[in-house]
Amino acid sequence: MNPLNTEKSPYLLQHVDNPVVWYPWAELAFKRARDENKLIFLSIGYSTCHWCHVMAHECFEDEEVAELLNLHYISIKVDREERPDIDQVYMEVCQRLTGSGGWPLTIIMTPDAQPFYAATYLPKHGRHGQHGMMNLLPWVADKWQGDPDSLRNASKEIVGEMQGGMSPDAGNSISLDLHTEAEQTLKRTFDRQYGGFGTAPKFPRPHDLTFLLQVYRLSGDEQCLSMVEQTLQLMRNGGIYDQIGFGFHRYSTDEKWLVPHFEKMLYDQAGLVLPYLEAWKISGDEIYARTVREIFTYLLRDMSSPKGAFFSAEDADSEGVEGKFYFWSEFDVTTQLDADAEAFCTTYNVLTDGNYHDEMTGKVTGNNILHLSPASAGAPDKSALAECLDASRRKLFEAREKRVRPHLDDKIITAWNGMAISALAESGRVLGDQEYIESACRTADFILTSMRSKDGRLFRRYRLGEAAIPAFSEDYAFLARGLLDLYAATFDPQHLAQTIELANILRQFLQDPDNGRLYDTPHDGEKLLIRPSSTFDGAMPSASSVTLDVFARLFLLTGDSSWQDVADHLLHALSAEVSRYPAGYTQFLQSANWLLRPTREIVIVGSPGEASTETMLSVVRSANLQQTVVLFKPENSSEAIVSLVPFVQSMKTMHGRATAYVCQNFTCRAPLTDVAELQTVLSLLPGRVSD
Repeated sequence: MNPLNTEKSPYLLQHVDNPVVWYPWAELAFKRARDENKLIFLSIGYSTCHWCHVMAHECFEDEEVAELLNLHYISIKVDREERPDIDQVYMEVCQRLTGSGGWPLTIIMTPDAQPFYAATYLPKHGRHGQHGMMNLLPWVADKWQGDPDSLRNASKEIVGEMQGGMSPDAGNSISLDLHTEAEQTLKRTFDRQYGGFGTAPKFPRPHDLTFLLQVYRLSGDEQCLSMVEQTLQLMRNGGIYDQIGFGFHRYSTDEKWLVPHFEKMLYDQAGLVLPYLEAWKISGDEIYARTVREIFTYLLRDMSSPKGAFFSAEDADSEGVEGKFYFWSEFDVTTQLDADAEAFCTTYNVLTDGNYHDEMTGKVTGNNILHLSPASAGAPDKSALAECLDASRRKLFEAREKRVRPHLDDKIITAWNGMAISALAESGRVLGDQEYIESACRTADFILTSMRSKDGRLFRRYRLGEAAIPAFSEDYAFLARGLLDLYAATFDPQHLAQTIELANILRQFLQDPDNGRLYDTPHDGEKLLIRPSSTFDGAMPSASSVTLDVFARLFLLTGDSSWQDVADHLLHALSAEVSRYPAGYTQFLQSANWLLRPTREIVIVGSPGEASTETMLSVVRSANLQQTVVLFKPENSSEAIVSLVPFVQSMKTMHGRATAYVCQNFTCRAPLTDVAELQTVLSLLPGRVSD
């Protein structure tokens, strides 16, 4: 075994038996590199990464490659999911040097950790003009021995560019014009035939879809709604969706959403719940609510830890073949379903020769990726055909469970679980499903009790009984937002208090007090080449975007103007970046609406569980207003909420009945005790689903 054998990361442990002498990211490795004047070979990936597996098998399990690495280099392995800060820094190196990025990420550095070479996947032998490990490794090692200054100078140049790029670059304040510009970009890049944006490969970017739904809610632009619905329906019907066991795969390798990259990530499931849930609120189409429920069926069945939180991901590969777990031949289907096979094969496009082509030869393989055509997707849920198809799906699911499953990455990541808490809490509130809310509470309780230090700071990762790695801004931001959403679903003031604690850490340790920028790492954290600051809304919303949402909502919920100050500071800090390409910041723009558009606070005062109180709360929830926060003050036990939200102290029930206070900018209308009057007032406010 190499020095990875004491690590907890599933990705690092996958390499523990390699002939390469891998080190984890630690001072021991860097000291040895300096002492022996050896270059550092840094490899960054994650356990469910298909091309990481390919490179590992081709190179890191190979004795010849290992001999070169062990002779000339100190080799370091990093799990990007455990250390997104390291990944962010060296991915920027790769993008600056090569113009692109991806995983596995390969970096070569001087003994003092200054990078000068970057690539992604590398084969053992070079081909098609690409370097191979067998020619690259000795060539760079010879260069280091013969002309080290050239490599040091190259590293100084790239590091200097990166450090220069981190200087404050705040511009003018963000205006609503940027929302319009982002909207127009999304309309321009929309695929009118297959939905989604751009060409292959297509990633499901949930925040782009919720942004367009927010535009529709505010402006009534039917085109925005149509774009989202087409995308959601075609994704749900496509191969990117697991038609047998539910849940979404990572992305589609083609423009039709047919051939996915088969790994399943927790953050994709949690993120995609939100546009499907919002589409259901707007349209009432049951397929959207059903998709939400199916995603949670998958998560609670296959990704849920006995301790209450959620695991990170499932691999694309099983038995060394990508997608093997999910493929179906016509023979397999017929054997399992007998007389019902024809209807199933027709509906799910199962072909005798298969619909999946080998990526190397382009030939059909006899394997099918199940997907629905628009005609079959429209079958009524209660029809005899639909019942037959669902019974067939269950039979195939039971048969599939007997196959060798893809690898499960069972580490628990705070940020991704924060996303799951938001998805569960919002879905439970909107769909009226208490099980989802209880699951969100269990997840939050686990993180706050098992992944938190005595000083209140969070840990990033939990696995095999160990919580480790100081948390990053995205961990605090996503968990804080999840707790805010839990408060909206439960009105338990404890969740609001916990949000405030985490938000205080964000502004004290992760936000620059001078320029307002949010950094990925705390100011007392490990020092890297640069202090990374992730702002772009990529596969996941950035920590900055989610933190802006948290700060702005806390201001509205508590009336504490200091939250408005830090939100405004963050908004201004990123204004120049967002202005350059607004469509890359759609979550940030959604969060900015809390500061740029009229907002409201609704306070319900009443006795918990009493019929009039529950009716008023139900009316407010069903209104689904934009830029509106809701507080509940229990009539006879309000100390906890008053201590957090002083402005509600004077609000009381009127005439012994539950009472609603509808406020804007903390100025309230006359209190309302009549439900019909409350419904009338809410109907006159902008931003409702029915507008």
